[in-house]
Amino acid sequence: MSEKAIKRLKNKFIMTAMVSFFIVMTFIAGCIYVFNALMTRSQIKDSMHYIIENDGVLPMQYEDIETENTEDTGDTISDKNDFVAQLQKLFGVESEYVSEEFYYATRYFAVTFTEDGQVERVITSHTAAVEASQAITYANTVMKRFFKFGNYDDSYYYMVADRESGGSIVVILDCGTQVAINRRLVLLACILIGFGMLISLFLIRAWAEKIIQPEIKNAELQKAFITNASHELKTPLAVIKANTEMLEIMGTDNEWTKSTMRQVDRLTGLIQNLVLVTKASEKDSKEERVETDFTGFLLDTAKSFEVVATSDGKKMKMSIDDDVKMMAHEGDVRQITTLLIDNAIKYCDPHGTITVELSKDKKGKNIFFSVSNDYVDGAGKDYDRFFDRFYRGDQAHNIDKEGYGVGLSIAQGLMERYHGEIKAKWQNGVITFTCRF
Repeated sequence: MSEKAIKRLKNKFIMTAMVSFFIVMTFIAGCIYVFNALMTRSQIKDSMHYIIENDGVLPMQYEDIETENTEDTGDTISDKNDFVAQLQKLFGVESEYVSEEFYYATRYFAVTFTEDGQVERVITSHTAAVEASQAITYANTVMKRFFKFGNYDDSYYYMVADRESGGSIVVILDCGTQVAINRRLVLLACILIGFGMLISLFLIRAWAEKIIQPEIKNAELQKAFITNASHELKTPLAVIKANTEMLEIMGTDNEWTKSTMRQVDRLTGLIQNLVLVTKASEKDSKEERVETDFTGFLLDTAKSFEVVATSDGKKMKMSIDDDVKMMAHEGDVRQITTLLIDNAIKYCDPHGTITVELSKDKKGKNIFFSVSNDYVDGAGKDYDRFFDRFYRGDQAHNIDKEGYGVGLSIAQGLMERYHGEIKAKWQNGVITFTCRF
C-alpha cells in the first residue's frame, strides 16, 4: 500500500466516523426536540380543554379539588399516586390546571359565540396585551380555519370548540414561554453538536493515526523487502548469466542456453521495475525540482517511439502545445511519458493509431497529458485495476506482449508525487490514459 493510499484510508476512516457521529447526534437531538414539542403541545391542548370546559372562565376552587382528592384516596394509593405524579412531573405530562398557580400563570383570551354566530362574550381578564376588539378579530380569523386546533401568530395556540349550552367558543392561549424554551433547546442542541464535532475530530484524528501505524509499518517493510530482495537476486542472476555466456563461448550454443539468457534478462528487467515501483511511491524532495520543459521532453520521447510504431505498422499522431513547463524532476517526466507511449504502442490494435496530446487549462493551473490507442476489445473491462501491479486485463491479448505488468503502477506512483492523477477510459474502441499534473 502506497503512502497516498494509506493517507486516503486515514481520511476515509475520519470522514466515516465523523458522519456517523453527526448522524447519531442529530438523531438523538431530533428525538429530544420532537418528544419535548409533542409533550408541550399535549400540555397546551389539555390546558385549553380545561378552559373550554369552564366556558372560558377559570375557577379558583383548587382547595375543594385537593380536599376531594385527599378524601377519596387511602395511604397506599396516595403513595402510588405520588410515584406516578413524580414520573408525570419528570416527563412534563402532569395536569397543570390542578395547581393553584395555573390561574395566575395562564395568559389567554376567549370569545364565545351564539348559535347564529354572534359574539356573546369576550374574556380578556387573563391578558393585558389584547383588547376586546382585537380578541374578536383573532377569533373570527381562526374560526375560518379548517383545523380546530393549531398555532397562531407564532407564540399563540388556538382551539375552536362547541359549547354545551349551544354556540361555540374560541380560546387563544399565549405560549410564548414554551415556544422560547423549544427554540433555546434547538439552539443548544446545534451548539453542542458543533462542539462535539470539533472535539470528536481531534480525538478521531489521533485515534486514526494510531490505527494506521501498522499499515505504515507494513508498507515500509514491503519497500525494504523489495529493495533487499532485488540486491540479493542480482548476484545469482549475474552468476547464471556469466556461466551461460561461458557455455556459449565454449561452443555449447543451443536453444537451451538462449532460453536461459532470455529468462535471465527478463528477471533482471523485472527486478529493475520492482525497484522503480518502490522508488515511485517514495517521497521526493520538492526543493530539488527544477523548471522542466514538458513540451521538449515529450517531443523527444514521442519522436523516438515514432520509429518503433511505424516499424510495427502503426501510426502516431501528436497534438502538443508549445512552451508547457512545470516544476518537476526531469527523470520523472521522461519516465511517465516513456511508460505511457511504450504501453500504447504495445497494446494498440494492428494498423491502429496512437495519439499523444499535451495541453494546459485556461487558468494555467493544470497540465493534461494523454496517450490513446485503438483497442477494439476493451469493452467491459475494469480499468481501475489496470494500475494494479502485475495485472493483465486480457491474458489472451497480452500473452505475446513484452512487459511485466508494473509500468502503469510506476506511472501512478510518480503522478502521486505531484498530487496529480492518472485515469484510464475506453470509448468507441479507443483507450485513453490521461495524466493531470
